[in-house]
Amino acid sequence: MVAGWTKHGDGRHLAPGEVVRPDERLSWPRMIGFGAQHVVAMFGATFVFPLVMGLDPNVAIMFSGVATIMFLLIVRGKIPSYLGSSASFVGGVLAIRALYGGDTPAGDAVVTGAILLVGLVLALVGLAIHFVGVQIIHRVFPPVVTGGVVMLIGFGLAYVVADVYWPSDQWIALITMIVTFLIVVAFRGFIGRIGILLGLVIGFVLSWAADRVLGDITAYNAGTGKIDTHPRVNLDAVASADWIGLPNMHLPDIKVSAALLVLPAVIALIAENVGHVKAVGEMTGADVDPYLGRAIAADGVTTVVATAFGGSPTTTYAENIGVMAATRVYSTAAYYIAAVIAILFGLCPKFGALVAATPNGVLGGITVILYGMIGLLGAKIWIENRVDFSNPVNMVPIGAGIILAIGPVKQMFGSDFVLEGIALGTVVVVGGYHLLRVVSRQSGAAEVPAEGAGQTREASG
Repeated sequence: MVAGWTKHGDGRHLAPGEVVRPDERLSWPRMIGFGAQHVVAMFGATFVFPLVMGLDPNVAIMFSGVATIMFLLIVRGKIPSYLGSSASFVGGVLAIRALYGGDTPAGDAVVTGAILLVGLVLALVGLAIHFVGVQIIHRVFPPVVTGGVVMLIGFGLAYVVADVYWPSDQWIALITMIVTFLIVVAFRGFIGRIGILLGLVIGFVLSWAADRVLGDITAYNAGTGKIDTHPRVNLDAVASADWIGLPNMHLPDIKVSAALLVLPAVIALIAENVGHVKAVGEMTGADVDPYLGRAIAADGVTTVVATAFGGSPTTTYAENIGVMAATRVYSTAAYYIAAVIAILFGLCPKFGALVAATPNGVLGGITVILYGMIGLLGAKIWIENRVDFSNPVNMVPIGAGIILAIGPVKQMFGSDFVLEGIALGTVVVVGGYHLLRVVSRQSGAAEVPAEGAGQTREASG
């Protein structure tokens, strides 16, 4: 793959307004820095979501690297993306555990078996899109919908900042955010482009120093879910972790009845992938439509591979799109580097434990920037496609879906299945938009243009 990258300019400098395209690279030391930044961006969520689902986070980290390499190969390097652990399955997984053995090895096997089947379904949907044509995606996900999905994906993660990261250490979070602001804006060269990583490192060091100067902090502890007194930086897990070792893998137990509980996640994953791919296309200026089917199929295939060994479901990561937006470096070389580092993390528990020791307050200062930038990419899609929000068909479902995601609002379906947050908001945006199109057309309340048209009213001034 190295032969596929051409050096951008002198490999060291990037003039204002310039970008590094997916098939370009800067010098390798700089690319390693960008790769490390992508690892930092994905690590928190890729580590946390498996823990929430009761799966091994080290397996998830290792297979996120494997999945990213597979994804880049399947899409032929046209869509720079990192694949981390998906949050869309959390509600369904909790329902499965309630019915199939709880938090036990047997329950783990049923969970990964159910997600594996959903991965197969997603892969088949992607293949259908690839061979039938991207027009079906344009009809289902016009600009008003893709922009809405991108926005709710970013803003829908706000609760993670507000409820988990920021309350853990609000002053460190605030300082980390401000420091990152200053680095990204004040430094125009390489330093500014790895501002996210540098902000995190500075925040980590400040947290360590605060423990020694000020002592332990009494605040919300995400590990216990309570307010208690604890050190900001806890390196106990680093000291006890092995240097080299395989994570705890297991084989899946296939049960169709369990898979039905997580099957609705396919809708959210399709919309999420389309939103992410469209966002990448907006940033890179490339026509990514011919690769949408490949991207969705790749997400399904990588989910199958990861869960076959006891890993977590995968999805393209909004956090890393935020890093690209901040750095304007879209090189797939950075993602290959990040993938290799992730695989090494999985094989080196001690290194993984060190990154996992990043204080939540620091993550709060970093993610508030990343999530906000992701959300605003949705607005960019609307602006560039001149979406008409005077049309209630556009305004009503999009606004509702975004609020449901930001909440995050939880919708129970019986006692065994729940949709909430981003998943619920995505369903409302996509389903609500098309429902109102039908209602509007039949009632004659407003002119409803043909779906899939190049410049429709919902995508025009």
